[in-house]
Amino acid sequence: MTLAVRVIPCLDVDGGRVVKGVNFLELRDAGDPVELARIYDAEGADELTFLDISASHEQRATTMEIVSRTAEEVFIPLTVGGGVGSVDDVDRLLRAGADKVAVNTAAIRRPQLVAEIAQRFGNQVLVLSVDARRTTGPASTDSGFEVTTHGGRQSAGLDAVAWAQQAAELGAGEILLNAMDADGTRDGFDLALIEAVRAVVDIPVIASGGAGSVDHFAPAVDAGADAVLAASVFHFGQLRIADVKAGLASAGHPVR
Repeated sequence: MTLAVRVIPCLDVDGGRVVKGVNFLELRDAGDPVELARIYDAEGADELTFLDISASHEQRATTMEIVSRTAEEVFIPLTVGGGVGSVDDVDRLLRAGADKVAVNTAAIRRPQLVAEIAQRFGNQVLVLSVDARRTTGPASTDSGFEVTTHGGRQSAGLDAVAWAQQAAELGAGEILLNAMDADGTRDGFDLALIEAVRAVVDIPVIASGGAGSVDHFAPAVDAGADAVLAASVFHFGQLRIADVKAGLASAGHPVR
């Protein structure tokens, strides 16, 4: 049986507000995270992803109070990430109401953290967030994609496809694949990146970065994504959840 494609709005939170920019720069306010979560739940989103985008950069933990308030308002799975650095951080977020936890920078620094989280809570809880960008010239990686950290500000010196494969082997339950070059551009998902990661992992892949129209989502699924994630097109009203699901269904992809 083919699983339904999940449509996931992403709340990028900074200073307690949802923000959105282009390539994580020139951020503009997009609203209150709890209110937006409530709207997306009512509109038929399959899951929600809440990313505290400045937590790692500012070396602090995710804002628990907002997570708790959001979890109280929604009845769909909630993934929370940003500043998650230990098994104890995961425990706190799950207690605050998260269903899954996204890990990024801390796992790059110490990959064994992926195994530790999966062993304690089960791999269904663990989402590895990979912020990938294209590389060229002497610094190019084997796959042509490298891992970045701190909202795309720094290179991690890792091949993005190889890192996704390693994390899956360590116990990650899903890959949240963020195409940093495409983020906020609304030019479409990076299909080559999705295809490259799909070829080396057998866990679900969530495509993120670049959604601009209904027509962009089905090709991402064709490339190997199990779920599609978008932010600004939902926050600023260009697209609705139902539009995206209708487009996926008309392209032959099952939706809930």
